[in-house]
Amino acid sequence: MKFVDEATIRVEAGDGGNGCVSFRRERAIPFGGPDGGDGGDGASIHALADPNLNTLADFRFNRVFRAARGASGSSANCRGASGVDMEIRVPLGTRLFDAETDELLGELTRVDSRVKLAAGGFHGLGNTRFKSSINRAPRKATAGTPGEQRNLRLELSLMADVGLLGLPNAGKSTLLSAVSAARPKIAGYPFTTLYPQPGVVSVGPLKSFVMVDIPGLIGGAAQGAGLGIRFLKHLQRTRLLLHLVDLQPLDGADLVDSVRTITGELNNFGRELVERPQWLVFTKSDLVGDPQALADVVRQTLQRLDWQAPHYVISAVSHAGLEPLCRDVMQWIEAQAPRISEDDPGEPDDAVIDRGLGHDSVQGEDGQNEPAEDHH
Repeated sequence: MKFVDEATIRVEAGDGGNGCVSFRRERAIPFGGPDGGDGGDGASIHALADPNLNTLADFRFNRVFRAARGASGSSANCRGASGVDMEIRVPLGTRLFDAETDELLGELTRVDSRVKLAAGGFHGLGNTRFKSSINRAPRKATAGTPGEQRNLRLELSLMADVGLLGLPNAGKSTLLSAVSAARPKIAGYPFTTLYPQPGVVSVGPLKSFVMVDIPGLIGGAAQGAGLGIRFLKHLQRTRLLLHLVDLQPLDGADLVDSVRTITGELNNFGRELVERPQWLVFTKSDLVGDPQALADVVRQTLQRLDWQAPHYVISAVSHAGLEPLCRDVMQWIEAQAPRISEDDPGEPDDAVIDRGLGHDSVQGEDGQNEPAEDHH
């Protein structure tokens, strides 16, 4: 299935049902009075996070979502049926924007979390609601209000623990295939990775983390060179970045320039990624014949960069250095978990972010707010 991380859809909530004008007509009951019922509420539209989805490809074909309207009221004080709310299932990590105002409506980062995209219309009132001591035969009813309609932009940002970044052919896809069951495309030419590829890295019993590989960056990506920086958003929710550097040229100047190139593109994208924890990983060590020359180049590169964070020398082909790298990443993630939960407790899994119209009260004929009837 083609990976799609952006989509535009239209949502149209259901209109409220109209109120009814009716009078009770039964034998031996003269002047039965008004008995017109209220209409039903229109159905609202919600977005629901589904962990079984990992792409927005379904929205390439199904772009318009219309919810059911409420039924009109009828005589004998019968209220119309309310429309059944519609749920649109989207992958975890989806951000929802109003396409016209660019307002962020919500982010779905927890399983089964929900965001109201469009509120259904409020029901119309039947003539029973307008009877009073001075108006015993009202012939007035109100129409249901229209439901909200919106054009939305959906953006998917994959949720992973570790993100891989580097120049094209730095060995990101090879590393991902070596430590996980993911099978990204690997070839000897640049830009073999055309879309983000996640994989689950197992370190031991009940210990694993998610790693995501994004397409390679080149100088000028912020201005649209290569594949641009549109895939960097998939690193926004990662905890740790692994910066892969190809050792094959074995030239300290080239290695420093490649690291600074990627750092510059991260800075152009946003300071948030530059300030994120970042480890340096030298790849393709199996292609270097002289171990002493390899050690000297790594040491000189770290000195010129004034690199204080951890660094590793690996070979994804021979699996050299992969075990300590994965083990240290797992230990770092476990050490960070308590701090993350304390700083950002988040919302409960059943939280609902409601940005739609409120249906809490009804305004009667005399201008006073009356409690709405139970919708069940």
